[in-house]
Amino acid sequence: QVQLVESGGGLVQAGGSLRLSCAASGRIFSINVMGWYRQAPGKQRELVAIITDGYSRDYADSVKGRFTISTNNAKTTVYLQMNSLKPEDTAVYYCNYRDTTRDVWGQGTQVTVSS
Repeated sequence: QVQLVESGGGLVQAGGSLRLSCAASGRIFSINVMGWYRQAPGKQRELVAIITDGYSRDYADSVKGRFTISTNNAKTTVYLQMNSLKPEDTAVYYCNYRDTTRDVWGQGTQVTVSS
């Protein structure tokens, strides 16, 4: 089993920054995809950023140049550095871990950006 624990959400003013963390525990495969998704009220969950095998990164167009995804060397913790935050970034952010056999979600952390 893999467990994910997220932290770092909160309330910030527009233009500010937050850093989300997601620690994975359990049997972690070194070949994995870890990422962040978000869901705003009344909207579907959407991809924010993913990192494959600790180095290949992909971002949603809406966050390119503002958000950075990274992992620790062991590829067991994934971070999302969010800069220049906008009110439209307000959502519940979910961490995701995937390998060849498992697809695991965190409990979500609220990010609220005030204008």
